[in-house]
Amino acid sequence: MLKPSQIRALFKISQAIDSVTEKLGRLCDWIVILLVAVGFYNVAARYIGRFIGMKLSSNALIELQWYLFSLLFFLGFAYILKHGANVRVDFLYANWSERRRALIDLIGTVLFLIPFCIIGIWVTFNPVMQSWGRLPDGSWGQWEMSSDADGLPRAPIKTMIIVAFVLLLLQAISQTIKYLAVVLGYRDVARSLASETEQIPFE
Repeated sequence: MLKPSQIRALFKISQAIDSVTEKLGRLCDWIVILLVAVGFYNVAARYIGRFIGMKLSSNALIELQWYLFSLLFFLGFAYILKHGANVRVDFLYANWSERRRALIDLIGTVLFLIPFCIIGIWVTFNPVMQSWGRLPDGSWGQWEMSSDADGLPRAPIKTMIIVAFVLLLLQAISQTIKYLAVVLGYRDVARSLASETEQIPFE
């Protein structure tokens, strides 16, 4: 059984991770605005360019649009997990007690989500390094570039796959700490989880 002091220490770690996740969520707000702006420019430049007979856009701007779209997913995974915004079937889950819900979430996170993140980091590490130019003999070559003329390098956006898994893993650890606290009877943590995920209020 964990001591209250140990739970408090773990919860401080959880709060630090949550703080980073919240900042990433706010960053995603700005990425959405930038994505819409780039998309609007690409559409307008294509039609205006045809009208005046000039090329006003480029493959780099077109690829930047889907790079930003990808960033929303990569940076949003952890935020979605923290706020329980992922799709779930809760016709049974919603009627359970907070401790039972926390126990199910704890088991699922420890047995499935955390191993999934670790495996994801493991299997994508070498392909990402190869994209940066890492050769089988250990030397370094050129970055992987877009196959389209004037396109963007592929290595930075591929690196975000690992970043996404790391951020999701950290948030999974944070959630594990909170779920464990609820299972052990720390009701203040249970109320905190309820406010984050907007679940049914605890009795």
